[in-house]
Amino acid sequence: MKNRYILSTLILVLSFTFSFAQDDGISSSTEKKYDKLSYVKTTKALLKLVEKGNKTPEVYKKLANSYYYNSKMEDAAKWYGELFMLNAVIEYEYYYRYAMSLKAIGDYEGANTKMKEFASLKPDDSRAILFLKSPNYLEAIEAMSADFELENLDFNSRFSDFGTSFFKDGIVFASSRGDGKLYKWNEQPFLDLYFKSNDSTTVKDFSNTINTKFHESSTSFTQDGKTIYFTRNNYFKGKVRKSDEKVNGLKIFKAELVNGSWTNIVSMPFNSNEYNVAHPALSLDETKLYFASDMPGTHGKSDIYYVDILEDGAYGEPVNLGSTINTEGRENFPYMSNNGTLYFSSDGHQGLGGLDVFMIKLHDPSHSVTNLGKPINSSRDDFEFIIDEFSNEGYLTSNRYNGKGDDDIYKFTRTFCTQFVYGTTVNKLTNVIIPYASVVVINEKGVEVQNLTSDQNGAFSYEGPCNKQKYSIIASKDGYIQSEQTFVVKPRKKEDIVLKLNLTPATQQPAEVGMDLVEVLNLNPIYFDFDKSNIRPDAEIELKKVIDYMTKYPSVRIDVQSHTDSRASDDYNWALSNRRNVSTKQYIIQKGGIAADRLEGKGYGETMLVNRCSNDVKCTEEEHDLNRRSNFIIINN
Repeated sequence: MKNRYILSTLILVLSFTFSFAQDDGISSSTEKKYDKLSYVKTTKALLKLVEKGNKTPEVYKKLANSYYYNSKMEDAAKWYGELFMLNAVIEYEYYYRYAMSLKAIGDYEGANTKMKEFASLKPDDSRAILFLKSPNYLEAIEAMSADFELENLDFNSRFSDFGTSFFKDGIVFASSRGDGKLYKWNEQPFLDLYFKSNDSTTVKDFSNTINTKFHESSTSFTQDGKTIYFTRNNYFKGKVRKSDEKVNGLKIFKAELVNGSWTNIVSMPFNSNEYNVAHPALSLDETKLYFASDMPGTHGKSDIYYVDILEDGAYGEPVNLGSTINTEGRENFPYMSNNGTLYFSSDGHQGLGGLDVFMIKLHDPSHSVTNLGKPINSSRDDFEFIIDEFSNEGYLTSNRYNGKGDDDIYKFTRTFCTQFVYGTTVNKLTNVIIPYASVVVINEKGVEVQNLTSDQNGAFSYEGPCNKQKYSIIASKDGYIQSEQTFVVKPRKKEDIVLKLNLTPATQQPAEVGMDLVEVLNLNPIYFDFDKSNIRPDAEIELKKVIDYMTKYPSVRIDVQSHTDSRASDDYNWALSNRRNVSTKQYIIQKGGIAADRLEGKGYGETMLVNRCSNDVKCTEEEHDLNRRSNFIIINN
């Protein structure tokens, strides 16, 4: 396992109960190696057992876990696969680990299958809820992907290099490149802190007073560079301290720079021998310190917390950032940028595999957690993201394929622009604001990319990349007919987009016979691609509104009228419009559960054009598009 992964996964491992049966053929010495986290030696011993024919569930579990905790995902996926082929009773967490292992090797179809099984076993698990809520998460992540230029830095070693912090004219990072004693977990040297200036190729030991024979990592500095917060094993003043379970965990320490030397090292008052505290990150104004921990009250394997730094230098009580950010997985490596954005890594939110980097604007309650997309994220672990929002430069750590070592530090430059969309949700009839309405942003492929809630003033905001896409934004609230608008994001466009989403109060009675639901529900017509009868993603959005209306008013019957443009022969267009009519009605019946006898209708071919584009008239594609449609006429209310 990689040393940085120790710091992000140690919390997971320490909370795992080592309570396997002892009649599985595993020797007591191998059990001890496993319990002491000596995973390299454990895998060697267990592979010999498998070669001798010992293929019990417990052997496969320990073998797969040992590879998983060492981030050897190809091997982990193999042995989790062997475990599941035994058809044994398997704890639900193994479904999740197997899914994460499959993601890491790019098998998203297999990973999604295992996640569905995981969700059926643990429907209340936040990771299951997030997965089921975003079945098209891969497309959503693709939509959020933007232009970053990544550079694998020359100073990376064949060991683990990770966890950068801005410091003076360079960076401080952690590495296992030293020549100290080996850590049993992965048989690499313990981590120390190093410094590299921007103007030098030389890497230097950061401090001989901070670096010890145990792990040091994950730093954060005050802006004057005179105070450091850092992560270290529970080792202080020459003494190793362990929990009641005899485990040496992680703590955050603080030191001060005095006359060129780091001194006055103290342990943070919110540390404990009984749980882990790691990955410090100061807010820009230095009044809050963010960190990761598995302390009591944590939602999952590790959560992100903060403490207030008081004027007298004391610290407040730890505050959990809540279930919007924290899941039942791992949230760690927080970083507060200089525009108030919290970046962090998680394997609980929907990602590409392993740890992905996410962001959220803590000062804006209408914002939600957003995956940074590619190329920042990959199928492997991506973490310790730091950025200067003004220069659009920063650093990222990843163990993605084709790196130089276990974990590598990448420098990046963000080259894309950000499009801001602001708006309000308003009562269309009274122009009074509607607070706490649901606002959903959908891309041109019909994939939901953001789910927001307008605030008490009816305001909402969306931030996305300038990716030349057309988006739909839909507002809804109980008692109102939902409202939809579209907007187009242009490349490198700087102007903000301001929208007003007008919600019409729903009537208690259905609309009159003869009215078209296109007008009643403010629908966009159901358009079809040229010579096609399949339902397009944008049409699905509109048909869901029809379904909702018919569900609300069970006595309503609809005449579905489908049309084509004038191209092709009259007979062909008549047949095509009827295929479109069948597709439209089948969608409403199958997707919405609407009874078939509530729908009538047929195709009208090109007999009811809405513009001048009849036979032999030269028209644009957009003009022809208007004629390829379906309408919905109320024939009974």
